[in-house]
Order: sequence, then structure tokens, then C-alpha cells
Amino acid sequence: MTELVPPCVILNEPQLAENIGAVARVMANFGLSDLRLVRPRDGWPQERAWASASGANWPLDGAKVFERIEDAIADLRLLYATTARPRETQLPVITPREAAANLYDASAEGLGVGLLFGGERAGLETHDIALSQGIVTIPIDPKFHSLNLAQAVAVNAYEWRTRVLDAPPPRFREGPPPADQAMMIGLYEQLEHELDEAGFFHPPEKRPSMVRNLRVALSRARFSDQEVRTFRGVVTALSRGRGRVLAKLAAAKEAQKPQG
Repeated sequence: MTELVPPCVILNEPQLAENIGAVARVMANFGLSDLRLVRPRDGWPQERAWASASGANWPLDGAKVFERIEDAIADLRLLYATTARPRETQLPVITPREAAANLYDASAEGLGVGLLFGGERAGLETHDIALSQGIVTIPIDPKFHSLNLAQAVAVNAYEWRTRVLDAPPPRFREGPPPADQAMMIGLYEQLEHELDEAGFFHPPEKRPSMVRNLRVALSRARFSDQEVRTFRGVVTALSRGRGRVLAKLAAAKEAQKPQG
């Protein structure tokens, strides 16, 4: 087994420095250190985060800041979005314990893994969740289903730590590893561009939901690097073919014009 690299924790648009510090504290409690921040509301760094971390400074000291989720997850090959609301996606919904088992197996293969958390006010949007390979929902009592950000991170980090300490034999997947998120996002964007050119997204107001459904379907396939390259080659070939057809039609139309 390769060296086990714990999952990174990605906070999308965190609002309060105190919450970021509290997240760092529970990360340190359970052996996590890779903290990634996407568009923190009040900028970064923020002194109040270090005060709230109670000495767990290393996740904050090494925290990386990104403008887009896509950039924050680019190196990962397995990403789970943590939310209480699936938001119309057709991704698998699992518990933190199931997620920890899957993250452990992927990490044992040397793959980058991560957990994505939404901001305090609104959580994760559907288009953010569609970038993941599954949804982690904490099975809390429906009478009061409010968890703060650090609590949600703590539950998931605890399950990871328990899985590591139990040290079961990892379940290795057959075949090549899945492509990283950077390759998948490149595929999404190429395909969406060509579909825009072809007029596929109609009516325009349905484009966001259509894009989300395409991304979720492709994400579930868990393409390898080679499969992504093949699929992108198919998209390129189709777009070039469409270009040749349009050129022939234009030439035929020109030929039909009266001469003189």
C-alpha cells in the first residue's frame, strides 16, 4: 500500500474567520491538514481564525486559497460533497462512514481525495455538487437538522480517523485509476462549448440544469485518463465534421447564386 494521504477539506465561500479556525481545530484533532478555501468572504488570512483554532495552526498556515472550486479540486480523483440536500442530482447519497471507507480505499491507491463543504449561509449549490462523485449526508434527527460548519467537518473527520485506526485491508479497484478533476472539467467544458455551438441547450433557461445533468452522468462513469482523452477526441471529431458539413452547405449555396 502506498503512503496514506488524508483527504483535503475544501470550504466553499466560508463566511466567518472563527468558523474557519474551528474547522482547522477539528482537522488537527483527527489527523487532517490540507485545508483549501474558495473565495472566503472576508479575504485571507484572517487573524481571528488563528485565535479560534486554539493552537491548531498548521492547517491554517498551509491553507490554499482559490477563486473557483474547479481549481481547488483539480488534483483530486475522488471528491464527495457534504450536504443535507441532494438538490436534484442523481449522485449516490452515502453516510460519512461509507464515505470514509471509499476515501480510505482510494487514498491507499495513492489517489488524491477530498471533502467539499458549503458556506454557512446557503451550503452548496447544485452546480457545485455536480462536480463531485457522491453526496455525503449526516444522518441527524429531522426535528433539528442544523449543524454548524465545524461540526459537519468533525463528523466526517472522525469517521476517517476511525477507518484509519481500524486499518482494514483496502479494497483496490480493478483497472486504471479514475481521471483527476482537472481532466474531467476539461472534458465538461469542451463538450458544453460544442453543444452551445450546436444549439443543443434549448431553451436557454434550461441550460444550467442540462449542464448539471451531463456532468453528473459523466462523473458517475469514473473515466480513466485514457477514456477522457478518447471521449475528447470523439467530441473534436464530431465538431470538425459539423464544420465540414457547414462549409459544404455554404459552398453549395454560393454555387446556386446567379452569376454575372
